[in-house]
Amino acid sequence: MNIRRIIQKLPTLWNLLELQILVLVSLFLQTALILLGSRRKYKNNAIMQFVVWCFYLSADWIATIALGILSEDMRDSSKDLESKFVVMASWAPFLLAHLGGPDTITAYSLEDNELWLRHLIGLFYQCYVAVYVVYKSWKGGHLNYVTIPLIVAGMIKYGERTWSLRSGSSQNFRESIIPAPDPGPNYAKFMDDYSAKKAEGYRVSLGKVIKTAPAPPLTQSAALNNSIANASCLRDGFYFFRIFKCLFSDLILSFQDHKSSQSFFRSNSCEHAFQVVEIELGLMYDILYTKAIFTYTRLGIFAKFVSISCTISAFVVFCHSVDINHKENERVITFVLFIGAILLEIYAVIVLLSSSWTMIWLSKRKKWLVNPLYRSISRLQVLLKLSHTKSWSNQMSQFNLIDFCLKNKSVLCIKVQICLHIYRHFEKSYYTYSDDVSEQLKSFIFGELFRMSDSASDIESCKKLCAHRGDRVLNEKGRHEFDWSIEVEFDQSILLWHIATDLCYYDDESFMLQSCVRSRLFSNYMMYLLVRRPSMLPNGIGQIRFDDTCAEAKELLLERKYMKKGKEASDMILQVNTEIPPSEVKGDRSKSVLFDACRLAKSLQALETEKNWSKEEKWEMISRVWLEMLCHAASHCRGLEHARQLSRGGELLTHVWLLMAHLGITEQFQISQGHVRAKLVLD
Repeated sequence: MNIRRIIQKLPTLWNLLELQILVLVSLFLQTALILLGSRRKYKNNAIMQFVVWCFYLSADWIATIALGILSEDMRDSSKDLESKFVVMASWAPFLLAHLGGPDTITAYSLEDNELWLRHLIGLFYQCYVAVYVVYKSWKGGHLNYVTIPLIVAGMIKYGERTWSLRSGSSQNFRESIIPAPDPGPNYAKFMDDYSAKKAEGYRVSLGKVIKTAPAPPLTQSAALNNSIANASCLRDGFYFFRIFKCLFSDLILSFQDHKSSQSFFRSNSCEHAFQVVEIELGLMYDILYTKAIFTYTRLGIFAKFVSISCTISAFVVFCHSVDINHKENERVITFVLFIGAILLEIYAVIVLLSSSWTMIWLSKRKKWLVNPLYRSISRLQVLLKLSHTKSWSNQMSQFNLIDFCLKNKSVLCIKVQICLHIYRHFEKSYYTYSDDVSEQLKSFIFGELFRMSDSASDIESCKKLCAHRGDRVLNEKGRHEFDWSIEVEFDQSILLWHIATDLCYYDDESFMLQSCVRSRLFSNYMMYLLVRRPSMLPNGIGQIRFDDTCAEAKELLLERKYMKKGKEASDMILQVNTEIPPSEVKGDRSKSVLFDACRLAKSLQALETEKNWSKEEKWEMISRVWLEMLCHAASHCRGLEHARQLSRGGELLTHVWLLMAHLGITEQFQISQGHVRAKLVLD
């Protein structure tokens, strides 16, 4: 009976407390977003991404509803303006500030930046609503004056978000980095001089003047404060970020920048190169997904100071003006909103001070001036688990086709999911996991790219390097019998080599060669891209081929009735006679490549038995083939897609893409004559 009465009273209770609940929920969402927003840059966690997505969508919705209810209460002429409405009127500016969002996340995805015009219209409308609420509650008392600085702070917060979204939109970002129009040398004046000299009887010919490329940043920068962690990497990262951010809008580099970057990265270590790339991508994340483009300016710092000052001054006035005549729950909620707003602003300042933007500024100042401040910031970083040295997850996701077909992982409530027809939407995520990108793997990648950059002298050679997807390695080794597996469509080639690598891996698993483990990491990562991130690969029918291959593998495994272990499945597949090519037996109705991959695996294993190759030599070739496929995918993925992955913890593919560009392996630069100017030669 008591439960029934409570249920009957719930609607009435909700009508009484809905505004208070919504306001507190809005504050909670802001707190969660500011804490999680900065961490998704270096956290490859699907659950956290989902939580942030839910909070991001809910935050604006809750704040807008609460502001609408508040304005409706003020508009209701049947209600007298009691003292509680004067207190509640101060909630409107807080909700306006909540609509401005935290500094650490303005956009959940790149598509949110494209909606900046909608947010601009929302800014005008919500500001009008907040001002209307304050106007309707105005009684001339001290509490009314609390709302004025709060309105200013709320407008600043909402304005910052709108400006940041606009700056991060594709069109405005592209326009911000397009250089000023360059008409080139004055052709008309040059030809006038040419005609004049020729008329005077001179024999006129053309000579070329070659302008040298600018020096790398290390030779043109002042001394750094090395007590700042990663000071040299920060300096170089900022230098190249200003140049290479154009790649994210599919723009081109100048020939000078191309050569300068290539020279610099070829003269530095693998560790330094990857750290510089990581910093560059971290800065790009800040520009596209946070308020950094506004916050780290003089105007942004001034706006932050004004916002904090307004909030604190309003809080002081509130504490001296509120009295016992105001209802306790309204007073408590307002007090919580003030404390929450101040703490969030303090946390935002700490995040600002802990960022790479601040650290590069500190590294250029004298030690005695900034070292005490840096030590204080470092303590706060440790306390709040913040870092300016970590800008991505340092992980590569893995997906294995044989494991997926075996279905040997326990899934929570799988029968319920199947019954609700949602299992197939999450099925692939259950078989996706992450592995760390080790220093050895980075060293291998950098070494191979370094050797490739020897040939990156002009745009034609760069195009050839970017077009290779394993064929260059096979040609070097003289293994033309594998050409058929490379000359097919790229997604088909990935599937062929992925299954073949897996079959060979289980066959040689007991030897645990470093190149063997490395090859499997690359193989599973490329399969992850094919299955979970197909937009980052060249267009194809990869999903159809994957589904057909899985269907054939499952049919075979069910027919042979074996134990659910990868080693046993691999041995069973290798035992199938593939003397006759599958296409001659099945035709082309099915796009499965299972037994074509089996043929490839047997050919790779035959290198040891028939060609006297060592296992190390075989696996070294396989790992280099995979890296070349990875480079091919990286260079053919649009900059927009690379930028989209920055909010998901980052992708190894993006780091390889930017490192390739730094080493000169890119098609996105001007023709080699871009730095040549002509002059008149008189005889």
